[in-house]
Amino acid sequence: MRAACLRLGQLTNQTELARDVALPQATVHRWLNVLEASYPLVRVPAYAVNRTKRLIKTPKVYWSDTGLALHLSGATPDRPHLENLVLNDLLVWRDSQVKRPEVLYWRTAAGEEVDFVVESNGRLLPIEVKATTRPRTGDARHLQSFRAEYGASAGPGLVLHTGTATEWLAPDILAAPWWAVL
Repeated sequence: MRAACLRLGQLTNQTELARDVALPQATVHRWLNVLEASYPLVRVPAYAVNRTKRLIKTPKVYWSDTGLALHLSGATPDRPHLENLVLNDLLVWRDSQVKRPEVLYWRTAAGEEVDFVVESNGRLLPIEVKATTRPRTGDARHLQSFRAEYGASAGPGLVLHTGTATEWLAPDILAAPWWAVL
């Protein structure tokens, strides 16, 4: 559990995790499945237009209780924990919807990444989480790449941050405090 908590917001590499905790990969695979089935572990699948590819691509790992993840990892709060907190709020919102949207992430082979993509009714909402009080235009560059790739199906992008200001970083990219939006 501690090793999984140390990997919040990262791609799940079960072989690497098994090597780090000195267990067989098959054992780590089973334990991760048990943690997910009993709800402490949350896996966020990758966004792909082809739904079959979503099953094949590597998911990112998060924890259902950010405080427990902090305690188990022994870490101080940082970006992955803020991202985890935002995900938990998104999942609560998702589960309250009649028609349940999907919460995914997006990553290119070149390493561009959008933390969360909410897919609902054929529309996409890309969300980037930044542990900063003053987001900059550069914080929106991966959102702009996402929107360029998916065109009309991608709605305006959202940069969630720890500050208090709500402002437009670029056309169709809004920066807002995470606590005010979710």
